[in-house]
Amino acid sequence: MKYWKHQEFTQEKFSRTREGYDMSDPGTGKTVTHIGLYNNRPSAQRCLVLCPKTLMRSAWGDDIDQYFPHLTYSIADAKNRFGAFAVDTDLVIMNLDGVKDLGRLKKKDLAMLLSEFDHLIIDEITGYKHPTSQRSKAAAKLSPFFDWRFGLSGTPTPISVTELWHPMMIIDRGKRLGRSFTRFRNAMQVPTQIGPKANHLRWDDREDAQEIAMHLLRDVTVRHKFEEVMVDVPENHVDMKKFEVPPKLRRLYEELRETSILRLKEEGVSAVHAAAVRTKLLQLLSGAVYATPEKYEVVDPTRYMLITDLVAEREHSLTFFLWKHQKELLRDYFTKAGITFAIIDGTTPDEQRHIIRREYQDGKYQTLLLHPDTGAHGLTLTRGTSAIVCSPIYRADWLKQIKHRVYRGGQTERTNLTLVCARDTIEEGIYDTLQGRASRMSEFLELMKEYS
Repeated sequence: MKYWKHQEFTQEKFSRTREGYDMSDPGTGKTVTHIGLYNNRPSAQRCLVLCPKTLMRSAWGDDIDQYFPHLTYSIADAKNRFGAFAVDTDLVIMNLDGVKDLGRLKKKDLAMLLSEFDHLIIDEITGYKHPTSQRSKAAAKLSPFFDWRFGLSGTPTPISVTELWHPMMIIDRGKRLGRSFTRFRNAMQVPTQIGPKANHLRWDDREDAQEIAMHLLRDVTVRHKFEEVMVDVPENHVDMKKFEVPPKLRRLYEELRETSILRLKEEGVSAVHAAAVRTKLLQLLSGAVYATPEKYEVVDPTRYMLITDLVAEREHSLTFFLWKHQKELLRDYFTKAGITFAIIDGTTPDEQRHIIRREYQDGKYQTLLLHPDTGAHGLTLTRGTSAIVCSPIYRADWLKQIKHRVYRGGQTERTNLTLVCARDTIEEGIYDTLQGRASRMSEFLELMKEYS
């Protein structure tokens, strides 16, 4: 197995520690790096890999098969959660939510289940960033049973440095950021009163929060920037396709915007209310009005005509949607246009996702319809050269991950990220906000890279 230089650097650094956080960009080969790190330890026992559901077979399983065929693995999915541990394999691969089943075990039973394991790898460990979630608590309960613990994420701090606390709690059991989230938050953030009650607070990172976090974590973190280590991969270009909002849709949008602003002023602005209004405006701009979560009325198809044209112009692309109506409208438009496609979202069975990804890489489909929650992480889809975002998304980390489905190691052609946007609307502001969040995240990651 021949590694890139940055992979060798990561393995050398983490071979000297029992814990680590790999913050290298998506597409830099973190999966292979860490399988190799485990493989290189002559005394290593079994390894548990926790990762997003979509990646169990399509990233981890495929990379083991391709680069480490002498290693064996079993998949601990919902149908075979505990059976996978009973099989004599080197690695057990389980989705991030699967830890909840393990967390329900009594301590002695959990100890017995994990008695042959000494290595834990958590891919997209930011899935455990919320300390109070059930799966985060379960992951924290598991971690003490392992001698080696490593977390992976190319987007560790999309909003705040405090999102590092619980992933690091799992990795090093509080050695570097402490065992109290409240104490860490108080050290890293400043509260601002935004309402009449004592708990109506907004917490913002201190100016020096990133530098402090970098200093605390420098000995167990690695950061490789994609553009600096994957120099042979052709560049990626980001472009925004703006379209004029038709008169009828513009009228509906302005009416909803004005009435919503008035209602927010009367009832008092809160994050929940503001988010609800934003969602309604975005749904309307995307061409539909929802009466219930399942029932909607299409008011304008302009966006979908544009997206269909964009896909038709490209030999192989990825199309990212947010809502039920977007998936269904695009499905209908693509079918009418003779575009070959497949869909991956939360309803797609695990094995079918794996088959679709392989068929896409083989050239069977012109595009894939993907929801960012299931299709933005880890998947290698380098047959595609364009990722199209149908509507503004809410998370900077999703946007970065979307780009790196096609812009990653193994890509031989120039790629682009296309953002579809309604001109002179809230959509432009949301993309500006996402760019701001991405910049703050990039500042932190640059610090981590400097001190790796």
